[in-house]
Formats: sequence, structure tokens, C-alpha cells
Amino acid sequence: MIDVHCHLNFHAFEKDYDEVIKRAHESGIEKIINVGTRLDSSKKALELAEKYDKLFAILGIHPHHADKLEDGWEKELKNFAQNKKVVAIGEIGLDYYRYETNQVVDPKLQKKVFETQIELAHQLNLPLQIHNRHAGEDIVEVLKHHKNLLKNPPGMFHCFAGTMDVLKDVLDMGFYIGFDGNLTYEGLPPGETVSLRELAKHTPTERLLTETDSPYLAPVPHRGSRNEPSYAIILGKFLAEIKGTSFEKLKEQTTRNAQLLFNI
Repeated sequence: MIDVHCHLNFHAFEKDYDEVIKRAHESGIEKIINVGTRLDSSKKALELAEKYDKLFAILGIHPHHADKLEDGWEKELKNFAQNKKVVAIGEIGLDYYRYETNQVVDPKLQKKVFETQIELAHQLNLPLQIHNRHAGEDIVEVLKHHKNLLKNPPGMFHCFAGTMDVLKDVLDMGFYIGFDGNLTYEGLPPGETVSLRELAKHTPTERLLTETDSPYLAPVPHRGSRNEPSYAIILGKFLAEIKGTSFEKLKEQTTRNAQLLFNI
């Protein structure tokens, strides 16, 4: 199994990422992809990928940080992303959710930074890893407008949430869908109208990807504690139940999906 989205490059793991990586491999996580959200965390993701054979990196600017960029960021990101261990540009997209720690960044600025990174991915022939929160319709509009720049397959939606219409649109465009530990939580995600479990039921298994978003969104029974890549096994078993298949078949299919999309 492959954890296609985590953040061992974040401070939560700075004291023990070696042990966390070892636990993941021992539990059956074959490969791990660390994801950047700013230039500094993207650089750290790349450093980890270069240090460990089974680690890879996805680099990009999260929409939260679209208003914190300095001149020349595009060139710096491109220089990092030309490394052979970089498998996508992400996590990029739009986020209209108001957090306590980060208010909504100007949507026009978010869109500009998003589009710049779509162009960068096109230049480097890399897929996209999309972050969407309460912005599904606008993201779909942007992607359709730039469909000539997208690879085949074009990428994945990380930690998917949204409406059935958005799910249908992104599946029709060829995107893969990632689910995280919050799939195991009861009820609706904040501000959403469709449960994650219902969305997972309607996502073809050949388009599913497993991810943790570590250190966030630890699955039940670890909810509230630090998440880590080994917990992707818990998610995989939960997904298998939702899809009415065995864990072995789910594991094999999602691993193939990740290998196909990210060429790893």
C-alpha cells in the first residue's frame, strides 16, 4: 500500500521521522509521498525523498499561503520540482473555509497562484495534487478552462469532500480520488452536505487512492492523536468494507492506481 499524501516534513515529526518511516514499512506501507505546502516545506519534502529510497515528494504552494509569497517563488519552486524524486505539483487548489488560524485568502489571488502552478506542472509534465475545501465548483471551472494543460491522467483530489456533482465532474476529467482518516468519523465534515462514506461508495475502486495527511486526521481509534503513515492500513480496511471488497484486493488496486498516476 502507498500513502500518497502525508507531511513527515512538518515539525510534528522532526524528532522521530526515522522511527515513523520504519513503522510504516513494517506495517505494510510500501512507499510514502511527502507533500509541501510552502517553499520551505517543499524543500524539506525533497530532502526526505533524497534520503530515503521509498520516499517521494510532491511540491507546491497551498492556497493558505498564496498571500505570503515573495517575488521569484515560481522559479524557486520549478528548480526544486525538476528533481527525479518529485512526482507531482501539489498540494494546490482553492480553499474558502474560514479557519481560526488562517482566514480566507483573497480568492482571486488563490486562483492566480493555482493557475501558475497548473502551468508549471504542464511545463514539467507532472500530474496535479489538488486541495479543495468548499471551492469545488470553482476548482472544476479552473481545471476545465486549462484542460489543454493537464496530463492523462491529470492528477488526484487529495482528502476529497464536496458534492456528488463535483465528484462526477472530476472523475469525468480523469482525476483520482484520495480519502483520509476522517472517512472513519461519524457525520458530515464541517460545512459539507454529503458524507465522505457516500462519496467513497460512488468512487470507482480503480480511481481510489489511500492517504493519511499525517500528522492530521488520524483515523478512529486514534482520532485526536498524531496521525502517521502506518495508519493508512486502517483507512484501507475501512475503505474495503465500504466498497464491499477484501482488504487485499483494495490494497492491490490502490497501489496500482498510485503507481500509474505517479510513476513510482
